[in-house]
Amino acid sequence: MRGALGDAGIGVKSYRANPARFIEALLTAGVLEAMAEEASRKPHWTDVLVERLRSGRGSAISGQRRGREVEDFAEAVVRKVFGNRFQARCTFSGPRGSAKCDFAIPSKTAPRIVIESKAYGATGSKMTDVIGDIEKIITAKRPDTAFLFFTDGLTWKQRKSDLRKIVEYQNRGDVTRIYTHAMAEQFENDLTQLKNEYRL
Repeated sequence: MRGALGDAGIGVKSYRANPARFIEALLTAGVLEAMAEEASRKPHWTDVLVERLRSGRGSAISGQRRGREVEDFAEAVVRKVFGNRFQARCTFSGPRGSAKCDFAIPSKTAPRIVIESKAYGATGSKMTDVIGDIEKIITAKRPDTAFLFFTDGLTWKQRKSDLRKIVEYQNRGDVTRIYTHAMAEQFENDLTQLKNEYRL
């Protein structure tokens, strides 16, 4: 719904402002089919447990799972290009300190390429943590170390100021490039080019 309605919001005010658009978004999302499926399904006692989990800790777990899926996707591309010549989910060493990253190539002690991958459908505070993580990497890494940022997720549509800040880092040269799932081929091509340039 957030993807379909954007800045208009998904609450009652959005519906009152433009009922036709709101209903069209619901229909496009498949709400009628989902209702029909749910109405014909035989309930089970475990449904209560599932719903309680979803409304509490489960939403946080879902956000973590989405983040891990992006990490796994990026890792598959990294492994395709570099084989086992990288370290995953580590703290790398730089001339101005150390910082956590998802991938250090070829090693955390002397990285020539650092990759951070983030995707959240979670809270705003979690998204702000992303900015902090990026800034720590920028501070710690060598100026000639390539810093690639792989991201995705609808939450960025609600955090445009943070996304603009990351793009600003890219424009300044602090972040080499930003990627999404749709840019997977470009991500692989750039890694291959960096591999050749750095003779890795």
